[in-house]
Amino acid sequence: MPATSNAETPTFEAALAELQRIVTDLENGSVGLEESLARFERGVTLLKTCYATLEQAEQRIELLVGAKADGSPLTEPFDASATADAEAPAAGRRRAKKAKPAEVPTPPQADDDSDAGFLF
Repeated sequence: MPATSNAETPTFEAALAELQRIVTDLENGSVGLEESLARFERGVTLLKTCYATLEQAEQRIELLVGAKADGSPLTEPFDASATADAEAPAAGRRRAKKAKPAEVPTPPQADDDSDAGFLF
């Protein structure tokens, strides 16, 4: 991303708000073709700005991994790289297998298939 001054780069919130206005205007069809193209291009720029800001924020996240002897937090950098491998089983905890329910004995049935021994 090219270096720009802070005066040219809007905050994440301002970029997102402007992007929402652009989307609304484009969806309404309230602007002509040339203006729509210009706003679309501006929207793409704002979207890239938002993604870059989120990526920078993600890189600053640290994981709390414990506490030091003096009680201060022990952290390590967050690894945002993908951990899933296409050939490996899905990462994560596996569900514990549920025990099979005990079999309920079925009542004996008469040879003539009558329901005389059952209430319902």
